[in-house]
Amino acid sequence: MKDIKVIAAGVEKRTEEIFCTLKPVEYANHCKVLNAFREARVSSYHLRGSTGYGYDDDGRDTLERVFAKVLGTEDALVRGQIVSGTHAIALCLFGVLKSGDTLLTVQGKPYDTLEEIIGVDNAAQGSLISMGVRYRQIELMPGDELNWQAIDEALRKPVKMVMLQRSCGYSIRPSLNMAQLDKLCRFIKERQPGTVIFVDNCYGEFVEQSEPTEHGADLIAGSLIKNPGGGLAPTGGYVAGRRQLVQLAARRLTAPGIGSDVGPTLGWQRQFYQGFYIAPHTVMEALRGAIWGACLFQELGYDVYPTPEMPRTDIIQAIVLGSADRLQAFCRGVQSASPVDSHVAPVPSPMPGYNYPVIMAAGTFVQGASLEFTADAPLREPYVVFFQGGLSLNYTQIGLIKAAEEILRR
Repeated sequence: MKDIKVIAAGVEKRTEEIFCTLKPVEYANHCKVLNAFREARVSSYHLRGSTGYGYDDDGRDTLERVFAKVLGTEDALVRGQIVSGTHAIALCLFGVLKSGDTLLTVQGKPYDTLEEIIGVDNAAQGSLISMGVRYRQIELMPGDELNWQAIDEALRKPVKMVMLQRSCGYSIRPSLNMAQLDKLCRFIKERQPGTVIFVDNCYGEFVEQSEPTEHGADLIAGSLIKNPGGGLAPTGGYVAGRRQLVQLAARRLTAPGIGSDVGPTLGWQRQFYQGFYIAPHTVMEALRGAIWGACLFQELGYDVYPTPEMPRTDIIQAIVLGSADRLQAFCRGVQSASPVDSHVAPVPSPMPGYNYPVIMAAGTFVQGASLEFTADAPLREPYVVFFQGGLSLNYTQIGLIKAAEEILRR
């Protein structure tokens, strides 16, 4: 059996130079967050929560101003009542789109949990399509390139919203970085200036020095138990962008006429503030873990996406394991190195929003908090595992070594 720890020692040397390129990004983002806190005059009383309706919650409103400042937007909705990234995305879709509007995606099929929301294959009751929204999907070209000609043709007819996905999701296509997104937003706006460009920003916050809303996106959404929660947020999600659009999403979260004026912050307010403050560092730790893991499994002979030296725009790392046995072994290894439920063996099972069994290793303090360090995958060929997160590089290294050992032991 290969000595994983000897291979891991060699990986340390290979990653040193790559890690140096992350320092300017981490420093710039931390400065951005700190300046936003100072400008908003964040005070100790802002860290206390509210109850009931949450009227006049200055801590909540100030946090939303901090988010808007950091993300370069007019407004933000940051709420514990948003239960996931999918929920935040749904607020935007149902808030902005109405019957007769057209929703366009240009990166092929959207992320799995959005298929039922849109009604891609089955216009079930409550989906966008069942409510009269038109949907058009443009596939990627060979080599995972955008089909610019097809996008141009689609934009010759009225399109209310173009939805983009920053991360790769459950695929091994390249993620959409900020330079590419900037070019795409300009292309869209030149043809239809009134089109709403909406970006699923999950897993991308603080990976680069700018966010999609600084490159032409009108609206973004994400989860607080991913990047912007810094590993401390116990729940929640956010929407940010043009004020009018954010308020449309807020009315879907609560009700028309109420919007963002209500929403108690209960006991999580301090964790939201503190998590957002340390997020630039925690995200970089997760990114170091992804790069380190890519090196390790590349040394073991597996294809990895992205490769260690490739520029990053999200924290997701994909490894093509090639068999269901190896995929499940990987997840067992990660789970066994987790601080919570390390004695539990993950098995494939149905999950809400997915059309096939999914296996997930997530021994996390907050259920499903992928920034802590999780690994998951659909049980389908070519049996690619996706891991993300890691509150510290060491934490990720320990888990990945256990995963590699478990694969070799099978």
